[in-house]
Amino acid sequence: MRHLGGHQQESDAWRTLAQWIGLWSLTDAAMFGVVEKASGEWIGRIGPWHPLHWPTREVGWGLRKAYWGKGYALEAAAASLDYAFDELGWDSVTHLIADENVMSQKLAERLGSKPGEYVHLPGSLSDVRLCVWSQTKEDWIRSKN
Repeated sequence: MRHLGGHQQESDAWRTLAQWIGLWSLTDAAMFGVVEKASGEWIGRIGPWHPLHWPTREVGWGLRKAYWGKGYALEAAAASLDYAFDELGWDSVTHLIADENVMSQKLAERLGSKPGEYVHLPGSLSDVRLCVWSQTKEDWIRSKN
């Protein structure tokens, strides 16, 4: 979250959770909650989404720091790419990543995405400038074979 405004207080996190739930009713996709099987612990969110005025159709991710480096993000992001292409019918996906967010850049590379243009986020995040990492469905299929 340090690249999107930082740690949220409990009341803000509650509203963010409500936003994710509401997006499923308003659009065809929202991020999935990620739960570690062994502990049953909620460890973050990953998935496809495209809220109002968002600059791209994105598969995004955010995991709690204690769960970084364990392969969870790669596994869930890959499943989310499959979902975006196979279930939602998207022909391409993006990941919007800050230049300082090297770990997310490495994950995007492992998924087969490449950096491109820069965009600004909408609304209260309009001062946030992010690089658009992307790939097509055909790129994704080739990378899996």
